[in-house]
Amino acid sequence: MLKGKISIAIFIGTPVPVPVPNPVIEALSSVEVNTDTGSASGFQLVFNFDSKSPLNTLLLLVGQTGPFVRVIIQATINGTDSVLMDGMITNHQLTPNVQTGESVFTISGRDLTSVMDYIDFSGLPYPCMPPETRVLLILAKYAVFGIIPMVIPSIFPDIPIVTEQIPSQQGKDLEYITQLATENGYVFYIEPGPVVGTNVAYWGPELKVGVPQKALNINMDAYTNITSLNFSFDDSNKSMPIVYIQNQQTRAPIPVPIPDINPLQPPLGLIPPIPVQFNKMTDTAKLNPVQALARGVAEASSSSDAVTGTGSLDVVRYGAVLKARSLVGVRGAGDAFDGLYFVKSVKHKIQRGTYTQDFTLTRNGLVSTLPVVPA
Repeated sequence: MLKGKISIAIFIGTPVPVPVPNPVIEALSSVEVNTDTGSASGFQLVFNFDSKSPLNTLLLLVGQTGPFVRVIIQATINGTDSVLMDGMITNHQLTPNVQTGESVFTISGRDLTSVMDYIDFSGLPYPCMPPETRVLLILAKYAVFGIIPMVIPSIFPDIPIVTEQIPSQQGKDLEYITQLATENGYVFYIEPGPVVGTNVAYWGPELKVGVPQKALNINMDAYTNITSLNFSFDDSNKSMPIVYIQNQQTRAPIPVPIPDINPLQPPLGLIPPIPVQFNKMTDTAKLNPVQALARGVAEASSSSDAVTGTGSLDVVRYGAVLKARSLVGVRGAGDAFDGLYFVKSVKHKIQRGTYTQDFTLTRNGLVSTLPVVPA
C-alpha cells in the first residue's frame, strides 16, 4: 500500500488468517489502529472499489462467516516487521454511491480480548488456586488463537484455603480476568506479535521499565523526527491513597498510606508534585490485608502521572513504529520536559503514501532522572 521503505500486509481468515489477494490491498483506502493502556485496542479498515467489482461480494462474505473473523495488520518499516493488530471483526458497513458507482466498505473490530467476551462461565470453581493459576487456566482455552500467556505471580500472595473459601468465576472470561487484575493491582491486555499469528496475553503489574524506544527529537533542526509535541503539567489530581486494614481482634481500622513508587514503576521525573488530596479507601477494610495493599498500590499508580505530552510523528521520518506500553525518550523540549516517558496511547493512521501516528506520553514529574537521554 505504501511505497518506499514502508509496506502494509493484511491477513483475514477464520480461525487462521491468510494473506489477502493483491486486489484487496489495491482497494484498501485507509487503516486506523488504536492502542490505549486503559482500554481494548481497536482497528478500522476502509476499502474503495467499483460496485461491479468482485470484491463487493468477497468482502461481504467476511461479515457472514460468523463472529470469529480474524484480521491481522502488519507493517514493515526498513525491513523490520511490526504486527499492529490481531483482532476480530465486530462491525462492517457497505456504503454505495449511486452517482459514481463506487462503494465504500468499512470493517471495524477489537483485539483478541473480544473472543473472551462471549460465553459466561459463572460458577466455575477454582479450589486452592491463587489468582495467577486461575488466569493461566482461563487463557489456555484460547491457545488456538496464538495467545501466549505472560502471567506474573501476585506481589502479595493470597492462596484461599479450601475449607474456608472456594473461589468461583463470576461473569465472562474477560470480565473475570480483569476483576482479578484489579484486585491485585495489576493490568491485563493482549499485545499482538511478535510474529504474525501470535499474541502475548499479559497479566501483571503495569511495567514502566525496560529499554527505551528510539528518542523523539524536537527543536533539533535536522535531527527533529516528529511533527508536533505539546506538554501539560497538572498536579491538581495528585493524591495519596490511604488504605484501611481491619484488625481482626479489635475490629478497629488501621490507616496505611501508600506511596506511588514501587520497583516496577520507578519515577521518570526528578521533581514529582506534592499530593494535594488524600484518598481514603474505606472499602478496603472488608478485604484481607493482602488484597487491601494490592488495591492501594494500583490506586497510587493510577494517580501518579502529572506530566502529559501529546503529539504526532511521520513514521518514515521517525524510522520505526512507536509502540504503546513502553518507554521512549524525549530530547530538545527543555530541561523541564526532556527525559523518559511512558507511552500511554498510540493511534496509527495509514493512507496511500502516508503513515502517521498520534501519541500520548505520561510521567510522574518534571526534570529528567537521567543525565543523558538515550538516542
